[in-house]
Amino acid sequence: MSSPRARRALDEIPVYRPGKAATSEDHKLSSNENPYAPLPGVMERAAVELGRINRYPDAGMTALYGALSARLGLSPDHFAAGTGSVAVLFALLNAHLEAGDEIVYAWRSFEAYPIAADLTGATTVRVPLRPDATHDLDAMAAAVTDRTRVVIVCTPNNPTGPVVSAADLERFLDAVPDDVLVVVDEAYVEFVRDPAAADGLAALASRGNVVVLRTFSKAYGLAGLRVGYAIARPDVARSIRKATPPFAVTDLSQAAAVASLDAQDALDERVEAIVQERVAMVAALRGQGWQVPDTEANFVWLPLGDDVMDFAAAVDPVSVRPFAGEGVRISIGAPEVNALLVERAAAWRALH
Repeated sequence: MSSPRARRALDEIPVYRPGKAATSEDHKLSSNENPYAPLPGVMERAAVELGRINRYPDAGMTALYGALSARLGLSPDHFAAGTGSVAVLFALLNAHLEAGDEIVYAWRSFEAYPIAADLTGATTVRVPLRPDATHDLDAMAAAVTDRTRVVIVCTPNNPTGPVVSAADLERFLDAVPDDVLVVVDEAYVEFVRDPAAADGLAALASRGNVVVLRTFSKAYGLAGLRVGYAIARPDVARSIRKATPPFAVTDLSQAAAVASLDAQDALDERVEAIVQERVAMVAALRGQGWQVPDTEANFVWLPLGDDVMDFAAAVDPVSVRPFAGEGVRISIGAPEVNALLVERAAAWRALH
């Protein structure tokens, strides 16, 4: 008996694999989650929306765009929100790519990029990272052709951690044609402490072809509510909103995001605590002899090659994110869990 067939493009597209479940949520260092509870005021404002979930959400996301506008000094028509920055990326690529076009991005980078790109029917051009796990922007610029419509720059890069410098991004933007959309994915921007790091908003201020992606899932600790957004010139933001399903972000999620923006002092304290844990973990791992790339995110990367799966099993009950044949990404969690990971990493290294 025959059955309906899905698009052939799906034959080559991998299923997105979430981080491995841990014995305890506290031991889950595989999904780049924030180990802290929601910020002050978030639960209270979100709870109000529970009483009206029989109503459709505000499709115009008025309060959310208003809060982002006030925070970033841009008019509301510069924003396009969705269920996490990954969903915004899917909408953006659907709005700007079709069969025959090309998209360029570094690899290894965020594993949702090839899924989102391939669904459009466009041709993916992957440019290898440098040996130090940074973007090779010269090679990426050289990979741009007259068929290229979109380039993605992930900074800090997921899963390896390094940032793109402001100077390097500026040179890259000078080399890329104005009709190529450059997506600066800043999902981890709040954790960046390098003063030389690129600033997507600064690039957007002087370029019409830049789009910045940000999220409430990481630093703000709203991963379960799925709120991300693009910042772009109004015509580009409008194209993303057109490609986004109506009522995508619930009023509960919007309220939580706005409340999170209002809790800046508490956010700063929590992010700084995670940054300090990151610094300590990098120092400890390097002290054991690991080659850990510089990281400005809430995770570290261990390039383990063929030992990836063995290491991931050895650090149990801590769960980490293995990329078979390449490396392991380790999120920054609570201090005691980070300490346990470092202890297990030392034990594994002593045997190898």
